[in-house]
Amino acid sequence: MSAEKKLGLVLKSTGSWYLLEEKISKETFQARIKGVFRIKNIKNTNPIAVGDWVDFVLDKDGIAVIHHIHPRENYIIRKSVNLSKRTHIIASNIDLAFLIVTVKNPKIPLGFIDRFLVTTKAYGIQTLIVFNKVDMHDEPAKLLQQEMIEIYQKVGYTCLETSATENIGIEVLKEAKPRLFPMEC
Repeated sequence: MSAEKKLGLVLKSTGSWYLLEEKISKETFQARIKGVFRIKNIKNTNPIAVGDWVDFVLDKDGIAVIHHIHPRENYIIRKSVNLSKRTHIIASNIDLAFLIVTVKNPKIPLGFIDRFLVTTKAYGIQTLIVFNKVDMHDEPAKLLQQEMIEIYQKVGYTCLETSATENIGIEVLKEAKPRLFPMEC
């Protein structure tokens, strides 16, 4: 095993495998958790989440072995579906969350939008609401979207209208940075 400890960002999590990006070189590595994480008294279904900063070393086969998770600045969780007493961390260390909303094809339920916003607010995560597919709206859909935008702007959220296929609002979306938008967390 290589003794050189490296710092990496978790980019992807699938089962017991992770994809890491090494902080300095930006090189990516397939990774696994060192066995000690499995025996700790962890209340999550996944001890490591996308967005976590981790220390790792490479084994003789070039596989990264994660042996330390750095403290999280924030995270989004949900209750585990099958294990009611445990939680599942969706992502951590989030600078800015994008909530993509469509009022048609498919229509995103208001309850889902509100649950997401309550969660990000509770964990201090700034959220930008992106209304996509604006090029596909008939008059009733335009009116519904405008009502929704007014509601969410009144409570302090920035809303952006986009169309990926027509390139509407995409440049603004690409430039989105945390704290660029007037939102309270």
